[in-house]
Amino acid sequence: MIYSTATVPVNPEGETPLSRAQTWAGLVLKARDARLFLPPGLCTRCDVVEESATHIVREATIAGADLREIIAFEPESKVTFFQATGPREGVIVNELFEDEAGALQLRFYCYLGLRGGEPDGPEERAEQAQFDSDKGYRAALLSTLKRTRELLAKDRI
Repeated sequence: MIYSTATVPVNPEGETPLSRAQTWAGLVLKARDARLFLPPGLCTRCDVVEESATHIVREATIAGADLREIIAFEPESKVTFFQATGPREGVIVNELFEDEAGALQLRFYCYLGLRGGEPDGPEERAEQAQFDSDKGYRAALLSTLKRTRELLAKDRI
């Protein structure tokens, strides 16, 4: 199994401050259309195919892989991505919370396996290393916050 976690401050010194509501709006927008947040060409399709007050179902093509995700929302707190189909199975969570000092933080964590892959095999170990690397999910969190600030500046959030 692949387990990875990363936490970054939402409002590091020198950055335009984001409120919880603004950060939440960015997370919801990312869930609805990953193309706005991922590097150009990485996500070529992202369609919401079902919607309710508590969740959406999206079908996407990311890095050439077709996937279906059930995405649950806990308002202004947590976005949970359940991997229904695609190369991975398991869950990815993005969570907003305040640390001990009251500063807003954004945490990512996941518990995943590779469908049809050998448990703890070379493919899973490679994915684990990628998730934990400088280009892994910590970088994705920072990129999400940067893109949220850009969209806010353009009055799209």
